[in-house]
Amino acid sequence: QVQLVESGGGLVQTGGSLRLSCVVSGTVFSFNAMGWYRQPPGKQRELVASVTSGGSANYGDLVKGRFTISRDNAKNTVYLQMNSLKAEDTAVYYCKASRPSINYWGKGTLVTVSS
Repeated sequence: QVQLVESGGGLVQTGGSLRLSCVVSGTVFSFNAMGWYRQPPGKQRELVASVTSGGSANYGDLVKGRFTISRDNAKNTVYLQMNSLKAEDTAVYYCKASRPSINYWGKGTLVTVSS
């Protein structure tokens, strides 16, 4: 059974940094894409960043220049380095791993940015 477990969330002040990690277990097969989504309080889930198995990254407009996504294919792990955090980055952050016909999601990790 494929499982995604996020870690690294927490409380940080405006301007601070956090690094999220997502470890995928239960499979020996790689994923086409891995990424991070977030759901701010009272809002819909949105793309933060995604990265293909080849390393091509895509970012949401609100985080470009501040967040960096990376992945370790050998470890089935994806990371999200978040710098210059703002109050509006407060959200539950979810990890997603994709194959052509199926997506897997983690349960999320809460990031709270205090002003």
